[in-house]
Amino acid sequence: MRTSESEVSRKVLLAAPRGFCAGVDRAIRTVEAALETYGAPVYVRKQIVHNSHVVADLAARGVIFVNEVDEVPEGSVLVYSAHGVAPAVRTESADRELRTIDATCPLVTKVHQEVLRYADSGYEVLLVGHQGHEEVDGTLGEAPDRVRLVDTQEDVAGIEVMDQEKVVWLSQTTLSVDEVMHRVDGLRSRFPLLEDPPSSDICYASLNRQTAVERIAPECDLVLVVGSTNSSNSQRLVEVALRAGAHAAHLVDGVADVEEQWFEGVETVGLTSGASTPEQLIRQMLDYLAERGWPEPDEIVTAEEGQVFALPRNLNII
Repeated sequence: MRTSESEVSRKVLLAAPRGFCAGVDRAIRTVEAALETYGAPVYVRKQIVHNSHVVADLAARGVIFVNEVDEVPEGSVLVYSAHGVAPAVRTESADRELRTIDATCPLVTKVHQEVLRYADSGYEVLLVGHQGHEEVDGTLGEAPDRVRLVDTQEDVAGIEVMDQEKVVWLSQTTLSVDEVMHRVDGLRSRFPLLEDPPSSDICYASLNRQTAVERIAPECDLVLVVGSTNSSNSQRLVEVALRAGAHAAHLVDGVADVEEQWFEGVETVGLTSGASTPEQLIRQMLDYLAERGWPEPDEIVTAEEGQVFALPRNLNII
C-alpha cells in the first residue's frame, strides 16, 4: 500500500509523565486490598478516583459506590476516596460503627493539616478551588468558620476578612499554576499582607503533567487528553495545552469519544492522560491512531516519577 505525503509528515507526540500518580495508585490498591482482606461488598464513599473506567472495573469486582455514609449498612467496610472527607463524615461513620479505611491522598491530607494549623493560630484561610469538588468539600469541612472558598473572580472581589494581618491562601491540589496564581494576584491586590502557604499545594503529579503538555503543545495541531469529565486535573491539561499553543485540544474518556473530523488538516497529534487515567486507555488511543495511518509515537519525557505511597496502616493485607 502506497504511503501518501500527508502520512509521511504525520507525527504523534506522547507526553510523559502521564496517567496514574502515586495518590491514585495508592487509592486503587487500597480498595483492591480491602476486597482481598474483607471480601465483597466493600463500600466506597464517592468515586475512589475520578475515572469512569476505574470505577466500572471495581464495581464489577464487588465494590459499591455510595454518595453518603447513611447509604452504607451499619458495621460494613467503607473506604474514603482519594479526595478526602470532612471531619463530619468521619463522625457519621463512627456513629454507624463502620470499619473505615482512609484512601485520602497524602498530599490532600497535607492541605487539611495546613488548614487546621492556620485556623488554630487565628488565621482566615482563603482556599482557591472549585465549588462542589469533593476535595474542596473535605478541606472546607476541617474549619468551616475559618475557611473561605475562592473559585471565581467574583469571589475575589466580594470576599471580606476580619483581620488583614492574619490571612493566608491555600489551594486545591489539582489546579493549574496559572489559574491559582491569577486568583492569588487578585487576592493580594485586596489584602497586601496575604501570606503564602509553606509549600505549593498543587501536587507534584499535576505540575509534572502540565509541564509535559506545555512542552509538546506548541508543536501540536491537536492534543488529546484522556480522562473523565469530572477529573479536575484532566480538565486543566486541556486548558494548559491551549494556552501553550496547541491549535485544538479535547478531553476524551476513551476512543469512543474521539471525532474523526478533529483530524482534518492535522499533522501533529499530542497525547497525554490525567492522573487518574489507566495506561491501557492510552494504548487503546495509540492503536486507534495506528489503524488510521498514524506512526509510532515519539515519547517526550520531562520528568521521572518514582513516588510511592504506603497503604493505610489499618489495612491488614492477607
